[in-house]
Amino acid sequence: MNPTYDFKGQVALVTGAAMGMGLATARAFAQSGASVVLADRDGDRVAKEVAKIVEEGGIAIGVACDVSNEAQVAALIERTVAEYGRLDMAFNNAGVMARLAPTADATSEEFDRVIGINLRGVWNCMKYELQQMQRQGSGAIVNNASVGALTGNPGIGAYIASKHGVVGLTRTAGLEYAKRGIRVNAVNPGTIDTQIARDVVGGSEQAFAELEKGAPIGRAGRPEEIAAAVLWLCSSAASYVLGEALTVDGGLTVQ
Repeated sequence: MNPTYDFKGQVALVTGAAMGMGLATARAFAQSGASVVLADRDGDRVAKEVAKIVEEGGIAIGVACDVSNEAQVAALIERTVAEYGRLDMAFNNAGVMARLAPTADATSEEFDRVIGINLRGVWNCMKYELQQMQRQGSGAIVNNASVGALTGNPGIGAYIASKHGVVGLTRTAGLEYAKRGIRVNAVNPGTIDTQIARDVVGGSEQAFAELEKGAPIGRAGRPEEIAAAVLWLCSSAASYVLGEALTVDGGLTVQ
């Protein structure tokens, strides 16, 4: 059983919120009483998920946003504050996987695409989230990195580079804003049962089952398990946790 939090009166923003870890986290925030802004490139899909949250008694809006576009991110934060008056918590989750190719064979276009969303996108979000949180004098940000931030992985160099960068940004911003009432942390998910993880193995159930066996716990993680870590990092229970990249991987990286 997950711990419960009372986020009533607080406002949470989740990017990449139309599915997977982002959607699970947005739903968890809403179930804990927060007003939630779900942002995603797929505006139609996120609107459907918002409707479900509202139908269940939650408070939420959806915003179409490409996090690699700084102007769209600035507008996202402006819309959040216009709607709810503040921003207390943010989960910068939006990300993509690199197309499989050795470093020398990868294209510059593919590198720019992955870095633009996974790293520049996190920087864009943090920039405007931090500006708002500074005005308030409080806030908590969690960035979605990866166990790929801790090691290398042949064939997905741009993805690995982007996630190493996310952890570096997290640690630096954590130091910069520690005395301004803002905590910045990250999570490093392992193999999580999401569409992006299944896409890595071409949608093969057999290949995904083999991937799951790589974790000592013997299974893939659930999006809700990442959501639980994010909510904890945003809560007062983690008030002394700062600049941390919390690994949630079923033991994968301790082998």
